[in-house]
Amino acid sequence: SINGKCFDWLLVSRRSCFRAGVRYYVRGIDSEGHAANFVETEQIVHYKGSKASFVQTRGSIPFFWSQRPNLKYKPKPQISKSVNHMDGFQRHFDSQIISYGKQMIVNLVNQKGSEKPLEQTFAKMVNSMGNGMVRYVAFDFHKECSRMRWDRLQILMDQLAEQQDE
Repeated sequence: SINGKCFDWLLVSRRSCFRAGVRYYVRGIDSEGHAANFVETEQIVHYKGSKASFVQTRGSIPFFWSQRPNLKYKPKPQISKSVNHMDGFQRHFDSQIISYGKQMIVNLVNQKGSEKPLEQTFAKMVNSMGNGMVRYVAFDFHKECSRMRWDRLQILMDQLAEQQDE
């Protein structure tokens, strides 16, 4: 109940059966475009007979890369040089668009250090795809929100506001 108005709020997460695995061992996509550790989360609101749904998905960055565990705290990501990334990448987003419609990608990885090549490759591939149904926004979460500056998430929210309303 908010301001005396009662409603039902449901939160459902569905994990894909494709490419499930633990962190660092399973990354990227397979040749069919299935992203590792893909999860769909749906929020459903029911109020006075009306229902509304909002779906978010998350998964590994959808191209061929790995991050093999070693004795370091955070092993360096390796982008595969021997495969055509665009085929699986295109399959991934074709499937996303069929299932969910227009896509808003929010990439929260570091834009410096060992994760920088992941962000750069992802941005380049989205631009190369040239699909008006897919929009890409990079937000360096660790840099912007370090030292518990959660108010800085408003920067991201402002970037996404128009598309979220849509």
